[in-house]
Amino acid sequence: MGEIVRLHKYIAMSGAASRRGAEELIADGRVAVNGKTITEQGVKVEIGADKVALDGQILKVKNKKYYIMLNKPVGYVTTVNDQFDRPTVIDLVKTDLKDVRLFPVGRLDYETEGLLLLTNDGDFTYRVTHPKFNTEKTYIAKIKGGVSINGLNRLRRGVKIDDYTTSPAEVSVIDAADGYVFVEITIHEGRNRQVRKMFEAVGSKVTELKRIKIGTVELGNLPLGRWRYLTSHEINYLMNK
Repeated sequence: MGEIVRLHKYIAMSGAASRRGAEELIADGRVAVNGKTITEQGVKVEIGADKVALDGQILKVKNKKYYIMLNKPVGYVTTVNDQFDRPTVIDLVKTDLKDVRLFPVGRLDYETEGLLLLTNDGDFTYRVTHPKFNTEKTYIAKIKGGVSINGLNRLRRGVKIDDYTTSPAEVSVIDAADGYVFVEITIHEGRNRQVRKMFEAVGSKVTELKRIKIGTVELGNLPLGRWRYLTSHEINYLMNK
């Protein structure tokens, strides 16, 4: 008897989507088990016995997992395909890994550069991105005109953006030059354009933004636009933190 897992986990193990993405595929009626379309969550399947298909194509659980760190440049979208035909982060790795189906772990917006993880392991994506695991992300923000002491303290307490209040951030000024201040900020969520919005909430404008760390995993001196494999230590940390 093979391992029995929930359907969204099976899809993630195949590399077709993350767990959250798999749940959306199921809800949209694009997944079938043994020829029967499944739309409810929580269905269990047996690896090696049940046949799971996405849009009619049989999915196989992949044994080899890939865990990659990319130094994303500005001007690339964090997605597998883009409806506007803009360059994607996948374009930066597909020449070397053309037969591997990877997807981004979380997002960096179009104008942000820095540390981005890519994988074909849906469980890994879930561990890094789900809010309950409270994975810290650290950025360097270049602020035009600087930020006030009051603004820094507000960020440290949490600020209201959109329809929620952020968790308290760790914030420190690390440099200043030519009318700009450079601030290191560590956040505990990871919502759309969150760091930019946080600084806007305290009256400051981010002109450049770079992610340098996820948890204790650091970008280091990886050149812009290049990638490397995560070490076993980094993978174990991110999976078990």
